[in-house]
Amino acid sequence: MHELILLRHAEAQPAPKGGEDHSRRLSGHGEQEARAAGKWLAKRGLKPDLVLCSPSERTRSTASLALAALKHEPALKFADDIYEATPGELLALLDEHGDAGTVMLVGHNPGIERLVALLVEGRSDEFRGMPPGGLAVLHLDGALEPGNARLDAFWSP
Repeated sequence: MHELILLRHAEAQPAPKGGEDHSRRLSGHGEQEARAAGKWLAKRGLKPDLVLCSPSERTRSTASLALAALKHEPALKFADDIYEATPGELLALLDEHGDAGTVMLVGHNPGIERLVALLVEGRSDEFRGMPPGGLAVLHLDGALEPGNARLDAFWSP
């Protein structure tokens, strides 16, 4: 893998009382954010070969709306491990797909923002910087290891 695109799910509705977090849907604003993220990717010619996505409703919808803007259809794989994952767990999952040139991971905070910090700065402590619908594009300088990536682009809705 030489390029990694990290997309945090767009704005979601609150969970109803007694409702499951996994089933939270995107808000109307969140749907606009997801479409805008896809347009941003398309405008820059970013084409993931593989998309790894958390199975929650809000991440599935974010991925679907964003990918609709692309002119090609990448392979899409849902991975339960993304939900509530630590940066180390996300690294292990990504390492399983190192043969793909460009991978997009659609997930949740704090895992996504901590993964950016780990790959770019070599640290994974508290790091705030991935708003709902936010995108980070990382270029990997060799192996998928802490501090071995360069932040090429960041987009926030």
